[in-house]
Amino acid sequence: MMQPLIHVAAAVITDSSGRILIAKRPDDKHQGGLWEFPGGKVEPGEAVADALRRELNEELGINMLRSAPLMQIPHHYSDKSVLLDVFKVDAFTGEAFGREGQPVEWVTATALQQYAFPAANKPIVNACLLPPLLAITPFDLQASQHRSFAKSIRDKGAKGLVFRVSGLSDRQAVSADLKNSVTCLRNFCRSEGLFFTVNCSLSVAHELALDAVHLTAERLQGLSGREAFSGRWLSASCHNREEIKLAIEKGCDFVFLSPVQETDSHPDARPLGWSGFQAGVKEATIPVYALGGVAPADYMQAISCGGQGVAAINAWLEE
Repeated sequence: MMQPLIHVAAAVITDSSGRILIAKRPDDKHQGGLWEFPGGKVEPGEAVADALRRELNEELGINMLRSAPLMQIPHHYSDKSVLLDVFKVDAFTGEAFGREGQPVEWVTATALQQYAFPAANKPIVNACLLPPLLAITPFDLQASQHRSFAKSIRDKGAKGLVFRVSGLSDRQAVSADLKNSVTCLRNFCRSEGLFFTVNCSLSVAHELALDAVHLTAERLQGLSGREAFSGRWLSASCHNREEIKLAIEKGCDFVFLSPVQETDSHPDARPLGWSGFQAGVKEATIPVYALGGVAPADYMQAISCGGQGVAAINAWLEE
């Protein structure tokens, strides 16, 4: 019999330099000895934001000034079931310390991977590692333009690049030119600290030894499960709640949800609107990017809906 969900408010607290605050759970508590994102139980009848504000003051001695929804994560352990209501907190007063004697540390997002967290926290760690703004290469981009495009989107504020492989069936061999393009872009992104993934089939991803692959909705349907890809990041394009649910079941780490607005590339597709995007995000337990008719300027709108950020194609081409 499934146990009732214990409602917990949790916070990804960042300081002015972008470091994230984590705390260590007492050894005698559930998931004791592991690190966590601070927060605590929501009392009956208590608003989640009020619970989070109270817990952060009781645990850390800080007063929360600003927060934004990040994600909701139901998770079932063998002995307990929890619903994590996770928020981003980037404004507070006071100096954080362990008021209950618990160790606390400010760490970079990358350093989070060196700490042991409860299983329910994995999507939160992923959200901390993923960038806010992603650029997607246009299909008509020539190989000679790849590096200049990457430099351009970097200069415009993109923190990650999605390279779309076009004109290649799942069974075709990977050409030397494609290998060179991927190597060039991967090396550039690595040197600039940009996230890099490739929209292609799993067979191409394996041949290119990719650490991250992005699947179309059609390829997601044929995915056997997370074990089919041994790389670090697996993501997919989704257009409705059913596809989001499937992506989660198949083990994806994040998804794109589109089209949020009308697009020239898919004029017949019915846009979700921001309300539809927000409804889709509420169904997700993994980070969700807004895609389709959106631009970097829509980032705060996406965040207010609980999204991870914005992914765009044509918006990065505008001067």
